[in-house]
Amino acid sequence: MPAAMDKQAAEKSAFIRETYYQTADGAVLPLRRWLPVSQPKAVLIALHGFNDYSHFFEQPARYFSSQGIACFAYDQRGFGMAPLRGQWAGAEVYGDDLRGLVRLVKQQYPNTPLYLLGESMGGAVIISTTAQSLLPEVEGMILSAPAVWARSTMPWYQTGLLWLLDNTAPKLRLTGRGVRVKPSDNIDMLRALGRDPLVIKATRVDALSGLSDLMDSAFANAQNLSGKSLLLYGEKDELIPKKPMYPFLQSYLSTEKANGATADSTVAIYANGYHMLLRDLQAPVVWQDIAAWIAQPDGALPSAADKRAKAVLAR
Repeated sequence: MPAAMDKQAAEKSAFIRETYYQTADGAVLPLRRWLPVSQPKAVLIALHGFNDYSHFFEQPARYFSSQGIACFAYDQRGFGMAPLRGQWAGAEVYGDDLRGLVRLVKQQYPNTPLYLLGESMGGAVIISTTAQSLLPEVEGMILSAPAVWARSTMPWYQTGLLWLLDNTAPKLRLTGRGVRVKPSDNIDMLRALGRDPLVIKATRVDALSGLSDLMDSAFANAQNLSGKSLLLYGEKDELIPKKPMYPFLQSYLSTEKANGATADSTVAIYANGYHMLLRDLQAPVVWQDIAAWIAQPDGALPSAADKRAKAVLAR
């Protein structure tokens, strides 16, 4: 059987049910959905961050569904209750899984605009996937603190240590204890994550190396992004530093200007935002901005974080 026919047959074998998504190669990924009471005016597919899982979208999705937006989120391979927990599946696999779900959801909502939302690693997956192959079913993408901390922007000792461990002890698990990083100001939420058995606490070195490869790709593809997009970043983000993020945003905006793109693409920077913007104490402000952008991509954001972004990046 020709390769093209093999691929088509595999795509037809993928399907979604109430609580799971079976991919083209037979992997079963837990799926969550939050649907509005009436016909949705938009659809969101959300991708979680590294070591997290689909539960990350619980509170934002409740808000979005109340605004008439249908929401879907799934556990990516290696995370949550998905297969191969703790292992890195590879950027190509993560991209294939995303493309497959987009196709299936679009079949359910053929006349409803579909958007992608990615937090941290999820944002990097979206950037890498859409930059490599267009997704005509997708109306636009929302990137919340996308993981773009490329090796080229890391200190030499950090990249050197990662290379050494990946080549000598790839299955070694690191806990990150002693690393003082504040991912959010929502302390109750962080404590709940600490108690959640589905959140990975000890990370394999080869998974960190895979994540770094993905971030390299995302950072390099800033100039390849096209279409409607909303990029969100908190000035107090300690996980994705300003050193890689601001050049990434400036590269994207300069490309947008050179290509004559419209104002459909928006950057928002929140003065009091941390890495977990969608779950920070001021998260409802971000949710409202996202809903407003979906409703009117060329309009101003209610929080004025888009105006702040222009001022910050101009400096």
